Amino acid sequence: MPVSILTRKTLPVVWLKWVKGAKLVTWVQDLWPESLSATGFIRNQKVLDAVSAIVRWIYRKNDLLLVQSQAFVEPVVQMAGDTPVVYHPNPGELAFSKPDTERPCSLQLGPGFNVVFAGNLGTVQALDTVLAAALLLHDDRDVLFVLVGSGSRSEWLQQEVRRLGLNNVRLPGRFPPSDMPGILAQASAVLVSLLRDPIMSQTVPSKVQAYLAAGRPIIASLDGEGARVVTAAGAGIACPAEDAKALADAVIRLRDAPPEELEQMSRRGLSFYEKNFEPKLLATRLALILFDLVHGEKPPKSGDKKSMKTTTHDV
Repeated sequence: MPVSILTRKTLPVVWLKWVKGAKLVTWVQDLWPESLSATGFIRNQKVLDAVSAIVRWIYRKNDLLLVQSQAFVEPVVQMAGDTPVVYHPNPGELAFSKPDTERPCSLQLGPGFNVVFAGNLGTVQALDTVLAAALLLHDDRDVLFVLVGSGSRSEWLQQEVRRLGLNNVRLPGRFPPSDMPGILAQASAVLVSLLRDPIMSQTVPSKVQAYLAAGRPIIASLDGEGARVVTAAGAGIACPAEDAKALADAVIRLRDAPPEELEQMSRRGLSFYEKNFEPKLLATRLALILFDLVHGEKPPKSGDKKSMKTTTHDV
């Protein structure tokens, strides 16, 4: 039950703040209760209202709230009372751009145009749209969708691939993080997808940063903030969420693009990552924000020049 989880995990922290006289900072990664409703995890309105009341109380007990997406600012501000809200994106992982050349990769991709999806194979990833796009491209023998990972829809995906006869979809399973750089390095393009939902459009999947760090052309089958990051970076193509035809068209557009254009996308993506999501850069920025908070300086408002000094787009 989300209500009991929230209270069990947050009440001790609020108590410690009071006992220690310390500053309390929360980094908001998901919008609650909206994300619970969007994913279908909770549908009972009374429970959602209870979660909303608890979240509002938690936000107002904080001294500062950080949000991972620009689109989170307004809804969090509405619940936060007088608590300042500052945009601070999730850092990317540079390790994804550095394959281990000392040992062979556990997954070897074959020739052709390999579109790699890496991560959780769950409900919000709109994987039925990916399969629908694969079905549209069934006759394009050089296009292969490689869905790396596991999740709640793994078994369903296997069944659907067999039922639809999708020999252009590969489900190799889950691999350790150490294998991911080598897998992504083989990708012709990398794919991120989400459901079409107002809440999902406010979220930037963490794999966007990983893909930027890997320096591969990105296909973003999603709306809102995630698509904006990919477009702003010039790192690939964005198309509407849950639009299989648009996704198939994006795959063909990249497949038919000149190699130099794909290389430019890769370079721009990596450069954008280094300027916006590099871990040391964001850690330095966060340290300055926390230093100011502890020493009595007012945190910058989200969107002003100070809060946006080192980052221009969300994660």
